[in-house]
Amino acid sequence: MSETEKRDGLMTGWYVLVVVMAIVTVLSWAFSDSIYGEDSVFNSAPTGNSAVDGFYQMIPDIIDSIKVIFIVYIVGKILQFILTKALSGSNKGITASKLICSFIKYAVAIVAILALLSAWGVDTATLVASAGILSLVVGLGAQSLIADIIAGLFTVFEDEYHVGDIVVIDGWRGTIEEIGIRATKVVDAGGNTKIINNSEITSVVNQTQHLSCVSTVVSIDYRESLTRVELIIRDNLDRIKAAIPEIVEGPYYKGVNALSPSSVDLVFMSNCKEEDYFPVSRAMNREVRFLFDEYGIISPFPQVVVNEPLAFDKESMSAYHEWAAQRFVQKQKELSKDVEEQNN
Repeated sequence: MSETEKRDGLMTGWYVLVVVMAIVTVLSWAFSDSIYGEDSVFNSAPTGNSAVDGFYQMIPDIIDSIKVIFIVYIVGKILQFILTKALSGSNKGITASKLICSFIKYAVAIVAILALLSAWGVDTATLVASAGILSLVVGLGAQSLIADIIAGLFTVFEDEYHVGDIVVIDGWRGTIEEIGIRATKVVDAGGNTKIINNSEITSVVNQTQHLSCVSTVVSIDYRESLTRVELIIRDNLDRIKAAIPEIVEGPYYKGVNALSPSSVDLVFMSNCKEEDYFPVSRAMNREVRFLFDEYGIISPFPQVVVNEPLAFDKESMSAYHEWAAQRFVQKQKELSKDVEEQNN
């Protein structure tokens, strides 16, 4: 069974459980007198076995527990739905809604636990009153959790990044999927999810806030006329732009990038949204290649030139030539003396 099938099976099981809890809640309201009243059927001891009768008499408490879990779950889902709809107009709103929804999940869990304890006869008022001492003890051991929560709040309200932004965190490049009160989820291009505690995010490169620059280097052969190639590029830049609608600004021809051993490297640049960076890079390579093929512009390949070394004819160098060469070298040393001292 695949992971997707397992996940779908768990979701189906959870939905069935929610439906069962809903049915129990409705029936408990419809037959409340028979369940909770003085004439409740659960006040009797039908079997005479203390263990079985004890469990039988606990059924109203179990029904109350199911009602509490269902009601708290529904209230939490309604609050999350309202927040998601109200704040879905922008990436900042989506980020804030996910953070608040994450907080609601924890708050709902706490309320559900207190309500369950109350349904089973626990004095929750005393329990809450004693929470001051408990919180002090827990707080000493949960400093990292508190740091995560504070870091998450600062991230949202200082607009560092939002859900949907493409970021680089500690060398991991991906899209922000969720910012929770404890951790942030980042999904890379391969669908892998990295979960990072908010307090551990010390530096972030947000690549979505501004347009990204795509640099494309294309090589031509040394036998090509650079002037001819540049005029062809000039006349066809608009055509390349039309073929790649993801380009926001450009493309621009920036000139000769390098004189490589086997080629003259030309560089093109264009600006696009970060999510279009790799598609634009691939499309630029493709369109420039089509253009060069159309006009017969030769693309180079690595070449190795092997020459037979020539014998040095020492007799062709007169004494004058040797003296003149030595004088030239000495003069160059004297002229560049200051430069060498500055560099040292």
